[in-house]
Amino acid sequence: MRTLDDLLAEGVSGRRVLVRADLNVPLRHTEESVTVTDDGRIRAVLPTIRALAEAGAHVVVCSHLGRPKGAPEPKYSLAPVAARFSELLGAPVAFATDTVGESADTVTGSLAAGEVALLENLRFNAGETSKDDAERAAFAAKLAGYGEAYVDDAFGAVHRKHASVYDVPKLLPHFAGGLVVRELDTLSALTSDPKRPYVVVLGGAKVSDKLGVINNLLPKVDALLIGGGMCFTLLAAQGYGVGDSLLEADQIDTCKQLLAEAGDKIVLPTDVVVAAELSATAATRVVGVDAIDAGDKGLDIGPQTARAFAARLADAATVFWNGPMGVFEYEPFAAGTKAVAEAVAGAGFSVVGGGDSAAAVRALDVDEASFSHISTGGGASLEYLEGKTLPGVAALEA
Repeated sequence: MRTLDDLLAEGVSGRRVLVRADLNVPLRHTEESVTVTDDGRIRAVLPTIRALAEAGAHVVVCSHLGRPKGAPEPKYSLAPVAARFSELLGAPVAFATDTVGESADTVTGSLAAGEVALLENLRFNAGETSKDDAERAAFAAKLAGYGEAYVDDAFGAVHRKHASVYDVPKLLPHFAGGLVVRELDTLSALTSDPKRPYVVVLGGAKVSDKLGVINNLLPKVDALLIGGGMCFTLLAAQGYGVGDSLLEADQIDTCKQLLAEAGDKIVLPTDVVVAAELSATAATRVVGVDAIDAGDKGLDIGPQTARAFAARLADAATVFWNGPMGVFEYEPFAAGTKAVAEAVAGAGFSVVGGGDSAAAVRALDVDEASFSHISTGGGASLEYLEGKTLPGVAALEA
């Protein structure tokens, strides 16, 4: 796999470089404005953009945002992202109001050496996500026309077989950006020869989303701590009543088998925070997992569990964490996630697996610098640890 350093060594002055970034950031829409609420993914790609611009490249950046259905939707426009991108870069970022079309042609064609442009949302074009190879390739050919070389620095999208990720590298000299290289090096360290004790913490809503990574990691880890909504299906598999908590009834038998095979490696909550409703003002109770009433919704791990998880993490040499322990966006259900985040931060080699976990670190004011690595790709990191081939990585290696 050739890297950004290889491209810079070749020389990029005066050359057009197409950069696939992951600028899929959360936005807040009000009547007055649209603002970026978490700019972590923008900041993560800045070193690559700056390196190319300072070397004299004409930098054309492309990204997706949200899940539009192959046609323009104003709420998914990258225009507000371009504004924040420009602020963080400290230089103008020209914005094309289409992805491949008149505006993109004009904006990219007028770039001078060292200047940066951002194309409109890739997913405004049906060809980006099409499962039809010909349709996807046709869109990729148009997109590739804006570059003489291609850099993929969108780790959060490398698990997608999309035109900008999988097909464009077939058409241009292709290189892995610094962010993608760091992500892959970090995840490789978790799977090849991790320092022990090696503890994994998983949370989030559905156990079905994590079964693949659980099965792949169990032989490699010393302990697997599970919280979040997914823990209730596992607790149900142990025979506990879970009230109105999240439950995947069709996964209970699978979870019974998983628990039997895992032995004592899987550690589940012993207490949870429950409420009758999910709200910022909900009346909460802490109950043992054997005392969840019929009307209770389990919405966070309890303080006893948080202490037990923290104790396990205190001695860990390697930690991977993916998924919140509760609905941390609501203050009554944030304590478990914050306690785990702080405990992970204190571990030896600590990796946060992107997505909601990375968002929680920032939302709960846990020092980002205290972690060894915060991934920009939750889904991509999980699929890597599951042992799957990532289409974007395979394309870069070809």
